[in-house]
Amino acid sequence: MAPRILVVDDNQELLSLLTQLFEDAGYEVVGASRGKQAIEAARAQPPGCAVLDILLPDMMGYHLADTLRKDNPQLPLLFITGVFKGGKHATEARQKYQAAGYFEKPFEAQKLLEAVAKVLPAEKKVPATSMQDAFEVELDIDVEEEGPQDAMELTGRIKVTGGGNLTAEIRGANLTATPMQKVPSTQVRAPTPGRPPDPLPVGAGSPGSRRGELKDNLPSLLTAFYLSRETGELGVQRGKVKKVVYFENGTPVFALSNLLADRFGQFLVRVGKIKPEQLQDASAVAAQSHRRTGDVLVERALLKDTERLYYVGQQVKAIIYSLFSWEEGTYVMSFKEKASAESIKLDVHPANLIVRGIKKLYKPERLRRLLQPEDRLIPAVAPAYGLNEVELERWEAELLPKIDGNRVVAELLAFANRPEHVVYGFLVSMMALGILDKRS
Repeated sequence: MAPRILVVDDNQELLSLLTQLFEDAGYEVVGASRGKQAIEAARAQPPGCAVLDILLPDMMGYHLADTLRKDNPQLPLLFITGVFKGGKHATEARQKYQAAGYFEKPFEAQKLLEAVAKVLPAEKKVPATSMQDAFEVELDIDVEEEGPQDAMELTGRIKVTGGGNLTAEIRGANLTATPMQKVPSTQVRAPTPGRPPDPLPVGAGSPGSRRGELKDNLPSLLTAFYLSRETGELGVQRGKVKKVVYFENGTPVFALSNLLADRFGQFLVRVGKIKPEQLQDASAVAAQSHRRTGDVLVERALLKDTERLYYVGQQVKAIIYSLFSWEEGTYVMSFKEKASAESIKLDVHPANLIVRGIKKLYKPERLRRLLQPEDRLIPAVAPAYGLNEVELERWEAELLPKIDGNRVVAELLAFANRPEHVVYGFLVSMMALGILDKRS
């Protein structure tokens, strides 16, 4: 039988990601988000090793460790923390518990896996099929995303990594990606021959993947990859629409979609770079010559090489941002090196992506559902991100010190003196980053 490990963390998305990571490596995982739950689970199914978050809602991870050790004095322990940082904490953990590892968030999940393997080896499983084998999807589907689609504003600054791992910051004009007009079915083309379409890993479980419901947890899913510094994929599906975000070392770097409106040529039309008839002609030439449409547009001087870098980066951002408007769906997480094959990658910190995504795409009624006027907010004990990692406007930086649990949201609105939905967007985004919590 596979060796069993206990993994405890109150961040459900991170717990799910770590569970899949260990299962892929050949372990049986017992997961828990509370200390009491972990104790009961360990007594019912004794683990060979335990990975414990130090700060849990109902007890300290160290207290949990004491209880687990009473039942099994030789149980190997590893600790993860987002609060108790610094060498002294790791030293104390090793001295008192002979801890096999002490990891500060964000940490490299692969190193955590290596530390577990030293005390509890497992033979790595080889999935029978890859996620790509498991998902065959219709590409370039011509459907409208559910709900009214608004124009999407994209800032003129984009950071991308091109060939040779050279990072460039390109400043262009602010873009407005308008909703795409309905396209007659006769104009919907298959992907350019010579470039096989990438199957999107969305919509069903498979070996090497973990599935869940997508509600308001997209920020938490992005953060789970960031906290574990994982490389992999997050596939999402709603109806026929399927999109996938690729991560490298915890950072989102690329995205694909099977929605016609999200294709690169259509994106150029939506932001006004080229005309529909120019795209149609270029697509026809590309299909005949087995090339990418972008290459033909460059050849025809409709797009410069430097502009392609800029627009691809903005297109990737637009695909990721669009997911923030989804209030339901399903997701699949998996770990692969797929993004490393892309020549152009987005360079954006997930904290700022989350903040802008919420501000851009969360509707006022959704914001009010997540945060009520009578709610009180307090600074979080264990924030997922530091304030130094977030780009704040001046009024936002001035409002944060006033958030101490003594004022309700309605009072904070008066202090901010900004439109209600703007303040709500800021406050909800800070909650999504784990910087603010609701006071219980």
